[in-house]
Amino acid sequence: MTETFITIFLVFMILAAVVALEARELLSTVIAVGAVGFMLSVIFLFLRAPDIAIVQIVVEILTLVILVRATISRDTHFFEDEREFFPFAINIVMIMVFLIFAFWAVKTLPRFGLNFSKVAPYYLTKGLAQTGAANIVTSVILDYRAYDTLGEATVLFTAVLGAVALLRRKAKAAENKNG
Repeated sequence: MTETFITIFLVFMILAAVVALEARELLSTVIAVGAVGFMLSVIFLFLRAPDIAIVQIVVEILTLVILVRATISRDTHFFEDEREFFPFAINIVMIMVFLIFAFWAVKTLPRFGLNFSKVAPYYLTKGLAQTGAANIVTSVILDYRAYDTLGEATVLFTAVLGAVALLRRKAKAAENKNG
């Protein structure tokens, strides 16, 4: 059952990636790329990796805010009030499908406090002897799952570095105009 939902989300991710490649407006491309990232975070929830899903959501939110801000400042496209019902209906349907799958993914997570991990007893019994860390959380994060923690920290660092680079470039451009 989980494989079916993951496959459906992968298909939606591929469709959103195609939309991102083929869109004529820059803002549509940014939104489609954001949709791919948020769908990936729901897939992480299905795979019972909520820590990675949280990192993915944080990075997506930071990236989307920065890219939308940069896009709006560059895009001088004027919009007319020619609203059509069909694109609006498709957007509402896609949002509803996403919310249904996200609700299903969260619903399939184990209840809070319920131990479903097979390695937790091992970490609790052998953690102090193998790592020397009195804090079991520290020993798991820095010893047993060090590469995972390094990857998450690298992703967050890269996102912050990209944000600083974009904002700094914009500040320098504004300073050059005024100065």
